[in-house]
Amino acid sequence: MVMRKLIALLTVTFLLLNISCKPEDEALTAAEARQALEESSLSSQAATLINGTVEISTNFTIGQAVEQAAQELRDFITSQLPCAEITLANATLTIEYGVNGGNCTWHGQTYSGSHSVTINRNDDGDVLVSHAWDELSNQVMSVTGTATVTWSFAEGSRNVTHELTWTRLFDGRQGVGSGNRTHTLLPGGIVEGIEINGSRNWEGKAGQWDLDIDGVEVRWIDPVPQAGSYSLITPFDGKDLTLTFERVDEDTIEVTVSSGSADYSFLVSKLGLIEEA
Repeated sequence: MVMRKLIALLTVTFLLLNISCKPEDEALTAAEARQALEESSLSSQAATLINGTVEISTNFTIGQAVEQAAQELRDFITSQLPCAEITLANATLTIEYGVNGGNCTWHGQTYSGSHSVTINRNDDGDVLVSHAWDELSNQVMSVTGTATVTWSFAEGSRNVTHELTWTRLFDGRQGVGSGNRTHTLLPGGIVEGIEINGSRNWEGKAGQWDLDIDGVEVRWIDPVPQAGSYSLITPFDGKDLTLTFERVDEDTIEVTVSSGSADYSFLVSKLGLIEEA
């Protein structure tokens, strides 16, 4: 009996010592903060790439038959992007960017690759459009995937749900993910950009990332938002982050990456280059 009590006492003592000696979670490192910024930037650039083609595909009259809406959309895209070869079948357009000569740039992004658009519903207050992309590119990123877009005219917003694979062209770095986001226009209108709320998640170089988007302002020509914040669940154990965005000048956005007591600031250029602030 004495021996059993001694063994139990030693076991409890060992466990207490083991717990008391267990190190606290290490603080976020600068390298991890930079990687989180790079991953969220790549995901953002992929979303912005498809957002541009979603936006150009909104130019048809609400309430008319879907086939008529598709014809109107074909004529509009042809007028804006003469580089595109467009095939129309019922309410579906198949668009090949860059096949023909002429302009292939829309809101600062120059397109190549394939894009199909199907107008599924076009009733007053109830519009549904399906998109599919095959190696859609803006010379920086390439995106393949699908999205469904719906409109809320009462709130002046649209909702985009997507499934995408993206590749950064200069080094082949990839991500695979999905998202559910709501878009509204910035004060300067569609030429300026959109405000986004919602979520994205993806599998990247280091593992799984889950992102909540809170009122970020996105311009078509920027690789990261110019305002608002992200909440990011990272693959780094116990190191969930907040990213806040603030424009410094026309070419530069400052991003602050925070986790616990650790804060790191970076400057992101319009070309997507990242350096420590």
